[in-house]
Amino acid sequence: MYTVVEIKGHQYKVKAGDLIDVEKIEAEVGKMVDFDQVLLVGGTTTIVGAPVVGGAKVTAKVVRQGRTRKILVLKRKPGGSRRKNGHRQCYTGLLITEINDGKGGVSKAEAKAKTTTKAATK
Repeated sequence: MYTVVEIKGHQYKVKAGDLIDVEKIEAEVGKMVDFDQVLLVGGTTTIVGAPVVGGAKVTAKVVRQGRTRKILVLKRKPGGSRRKNGHRQCYTGLLITEINDGKGGVSKAEAKAKTTTKAATK
């Protein structure tokens, strides 16, 4: 099952287990956040909202808070003057843990155990 969800004015196509970067959300790392602006739910049957699907919800876990790499902006004006500006956008990394379509269908991300520690690789 996949959904199209609106988060902070942007639309994302997600499914359970996806890791996405969105504009900064004021939440601590490890907290769960819910999004109810679900525009479409796809799977065996497609449910299209008008404008949103009633009762549908996407649950995500905040994995990280960060900033993207720096973008340099160079501006030149007549007369030889130059201006150099930089910008770094803040973002939040989300792990989609559960999708509820509002009609009883639920898709959950599988919990995977990490075995990439030094003891496991030896």
